[in-house]
Parts: sequence; C-alpha cells; structure tokens
Amino acid sequence: MKIFMRILLFAFVVISILLSLPSLLKQRDFPSYNDDSLRKTAIKKGLKSIPKSYEEYLEKYEQNTILNKEKIALGKELFFNPNLSLNKKTSCTTCHMISKEENSITKEEQVLIDTNNCVRCHLKDESGTDRFSSSLGDNNTLNPHHLNTITILNSSLAKTFTWSGEVKILKEQIINSIKSTHKLNISAEELEKRFDYNYEEIIDAIEAYIKTLLTRSSFDEFLEGDNNAINKQAKQGLVNFMNFGCSGCHTGRSVGGQSVQRFPLRNFAGIHDLRPNLGPAPDFEIIDNTFPFENKGEYKGRANTSFFRVPILRNVTKTSPYFHNGSVDKIRKAVEIMGRHQVGINLTNTQIDDIVAFLKTLEGNVIKQSKKEIK
Repeated sequence: MKIFMRILLFAFVVISILLSLPSLLKQRDFPSYNDDSLRKTAIKKGLKSIPKSYEEYLEKYEQNTILNKEKIALGKELFFNPNLSLNKKTSCTTCHMISKEENSITKEEQVLIDTNNCVRCHLKDESGTDRFSSSLGDNNTLNPHHLNTITILNSSLAKTFTWSGEVKILKEQIINSIKSTHKLNISAEELEKRFDYNYEEIIDAIEAYIKTLLTRSSFDEFLEGDNNAINKQAKQGLVNFMNFGCSGCHTGRSVGGQSVQRFPLRNFAGIHDLRPNLGPAPDFEIIDNTFPFENKGEYKGRANTSFFRVPILRNVTKTSPYFHNGSVDKIRKAVEIMGRHQVGINLTNTQIDDIVAFLKTLEGNVIKQSKKEIK
C-alpha cells in the first residue's frame, strides 16, 4: 500500500509539472522595429507620455478640472502633517515617502534613516512608498493582511485603487486611509477639532495635492520624438515588453493601474506532503502554491479570487519590495516571475536585463507647476 501511494504521488507530481510548463516555449515570430515604428507601436498600445508641467497636463487632459494654488498648497501641508493621525506621529508621507522640498527631510523620514540602513540609500528615490514589505500605520500597526504600500505617485491616473481594486475613486481611498485603524486611524470629528477646516475641505485639499504627483521620465521624451532619450538596451526592453504581452495590462500614462487582473495566470506543480499522524489513516497536507513566493498575510486578492489591481510601473525600479506582500526584493526576480507565471515565458537573463533597462526609463521626478496662476 505504501509503495502504491508513493508511485501515485510521484506520478501526480510529474504530470502536474508537465501540464504546468509555460505554454509559450514554442518559437514565436515577433516583429522588429526602428525607432519611429517602436514609438508608434508603443503609443498604439496605449503607452502615453506625461507633460512637462502640471498646468500643461490640466490644459491637455483635464480641461474640466478646476484646482487652485491655495488648495494644492493646503493639501501639501496636510500630507506632511502628523496631526492627521490619531497618535500625532504618523503622516501620509510616513508610508508614501516623498520629499516636501528639495534636500529637506521630514521627522518621519529621519526616524527611518536612524533605524533602517536601507532607507539611508533609498530615501531620495522619490518612490512614493515606505519600501517595507508591510505598511506600518498609527502606532506602528501592521497591515492585517501584510499588504505593502502602493505608490502615491501617478495614483490619480489610475482607474482603480488598493490591491483588490475595489475602490475606484481617489477621494474614497483618501477617506479610507484616514479612518482605517492600521493607517491614520482618526475620525472626521477629531480632524475638525485639530484643523481650522471642515472635513470635506481637508479631503478635497489632500486630493488636489495628490493629483499633482505625476512623474515624467526619459521614456516620455522618447514617446514625444527624442530617439536619444533612451538607449538601445532599453529600446529592446520595450520591444520585449510589448511583444511578450506586458503592455496589455501595464498601459496608459501610468503604465498600469488601469484594470484588475488574475495573478498568477499560470500555476505550477504544487507540493503535496504525506505525513503520518497518530490516527488510523495517513494525513495529506496540500501546501498552498497560490503564488510563486511565500504568501505572507495569506491575502489572495479580491474575495480570495487571486484578482489584483495591476501595479503602476512608473518608478517601479524604486519601489521594492514587490508584489502585494513584499515577498520579492529584486526587480529582476519580479520580472522573471511575471514572465513565467503571467505571460508563460521562461525569460532569458538577457531578456530580463533588457526589460529592466526599459523599466529604468520610467524613473522620473514629479512634474512642476507652472508659475502661471492655476485658477
């Protein structure tokens, strides 16, 4: 009986491996591009540039949006103000780290510098995240599902928010972050006691400021016609990014954040462990292989269906660790996982390096406001 069970288990594992091999190991004929056709194809696939100034962005794409300079300034002050949390020690920038002014460091950032060596190097990355595997809110409260912080940069370009993608309005997400016990953990009534503004004014101001946090990079310059803005390796990475199907989900001006998709699409053989127990029958334990990494926090997406919001890839090389629970530290490993488990391709080291080179062209700084008055 024991021999039969071992043979059966071995056969199951072998069959599972064969069935779960990437489906795209076959040779594919991909198109080749010159600079002009590469640019046109990228734009056709929905990859769009971000203008040089926020005013230009409003004029081109948000003509019906009315934001004034005073509201944006108030939102900025609130964003960096720890009085926005119950314990008066946590601000929006505690999790969404960006510098208030060039070369300035907030109190929250200084604490991280003093306690975390990694932050010393990566503080000025302008990632819009805290670079931790799980977010820490009011009184250092961990996210109950061990979810890491999604970048605040370019978030106003997204069509859906949070890892589950269930929130579709930026203002709603701001309210959720303020009220959540593992984030700012403060009530509307308490906020109004602390500030000389009503609750709606506070939310509106923060929303106005967040909408200005758009980043522009060398990739935008390439899309606008500068062939020398990105190098040959990055161009090949862009070719791979489109040919392999990455741009199907990572699209738009934000290069992501536009949809909710199943992850992973391709599951590989699981490990089934047979362990004897004290009972009359052996105990089968099926090890969870929902994800190709340890599922810290046991979160499985929207309603446990493995559906997640597609991450924004702008500045992605600065937002490690990766995936919903921060289980992957390196960008190369994240790209390898996405190739294997999402598009079904065993990427070569060269292909991974090329894609990473392209992703680096998405590193950018927050665009400036024009000196003209924004009415």
